[in-house]
Amino acid sequence: MPGNRRIKQQKKRIRRRSGAVTATTLGLASLLLSGCGPAESGVPTLTWYINPDAGGQAAIAERCTEQANGEYRIETSLLPNDAAAQREQLARRLAANDDSLDIMSIDPPFVPELATFLAPVPEGVAERTTENTLEGALQGAMYKDELVTVPFWANTQILWYRESVAEEAGLDMSQPVTWDQLMEVAATQDVELGVQGSQAESMTVWINSLIESAGGTILETPEAPADEIELGLVSEAGREAARIIGTIGDQELGGPGLATSTENTSLNLFQGESGSFMVNYPFVWPATQSAVEGGSLDQAVLDDIGWALYPRVYEDQETAPPLGGINLGVGADSDNPELAYKAIECIVQPENQTEYFLTNGNPPSNSESYEDPRIEEQFPMAETIRQSLELAAPRPQTPFYNEISTGLQQTWTPPDEVEPETTPEESAEFITAVLRGERLL
Repeated sequence: MPGNRRIKQQKKRIRRRSGAVTATTLGLASLLLSGCGPAESGVPTLTWYINPDAGGQAAIAERCTEQANGEYRIETSLLPNDAAAQREQLARRLAANDDSLDIMSIDPPFVPELATFLAPVPEGVAERTTENTLEGALQGAMYKDELVTVPFWANTQILWYRESVAEEAGLDMSQPVTWDQLMEVAATQDVELGVQGSQAESMTVWINSLIESAGGTILETPEAPADEIELGLVSEAGREAARIIGTIGDQELGGPGLATSTENTSLNLFQGESGSFMVNYPFVWPATQSAVEGGSLDQAVLDDIGWALYPRVYEDQETAPPLGGINLGVGADSDNPELAYKAIECIVQPENQTEYFLTNGNPPSNSESYEDPRIEEQFPMAETIRQSLELAAPRPQTPFYNEISTGLQQTWTPPDEVEPETTPEESAEFITAVLRGERLL
């Protein structure tokens, strides 16, 4: 299939470029210290800065420490809850040459900004850790056609729906559906769409997926300096994205609270009497199961839930779902880069990704991990998630992502004020001015 061909092409580029970093990697390896662990043990300690989860990363750290047989041990250090705060802490420490940043859990949008502060991925590690990696996850781990981080787990949004609503509307959910179809159902069936319209990162996620699904891109020159960046917002794809968001907002198809709607509030809406269709992450399934088990939600709601790929913008054009998750990077100033990459190879083993999905609900980036029968039993929509991660499109890959994302959030909210003929142009002008230092966020 085309996706497999693109993965092979990416891996060829990895192999070509990784040869150039081998000398650098060997140079770093020659500077390895005897270890920063307790003097009595002589075992090097690797610090892994992790995003908050349900304990899954700490469990993997413990498991890989045992498998290392005394070669190294991994300790975890918790980053802030908020993704932007995680980025800020990592960026500041990396810029200050902090040598404790052995392994870092990094959101894909922040990879380009932090790339220059990361130790190169060794050739063998690059080849081994990208084998069977889903295409969307692979793209999110790269910058300038090079693998600069290692894919760990990947996240994406799928389309959740109430089967009773889809049946009443006469929609065949075994076939792709479009945003226009969903909006028509919401308008005619007196139900509400679960989307995230708050001034937050979720708005950037929505905009990006709509524009990518329409065949466009937010950022046309990802490698350009700030004052030369060209945006693709003023385009047919940008206007179509604005039309969809504006229509849902203006006609209140996302409910009266759309302007402050997050992933959690849209889930609450979806579970309610007016729920119909919702774009959201896989956490929806275990969260709904827990609500039923806790007695706050009727079993009939869970039984009524179906799932499909993210909606299309055009009927004849493939969708481009959101891409999230976590990649692993090694700080350039780490005292143990070679050991850190050995540890990363252990962390991202398919069996560890499978266990992490089962225990923490975070989907694997490796296709092999989905073959475990326990996954389908616990997450019956796992195949849809896997397909979505093959199609997923990263958010703009640029060191100036924070400026672009914040600019989008400020100019595309609230949804009921988004207009296809004005919002893309005003947004592009504002973000361009910010990047040139002419305006402030």
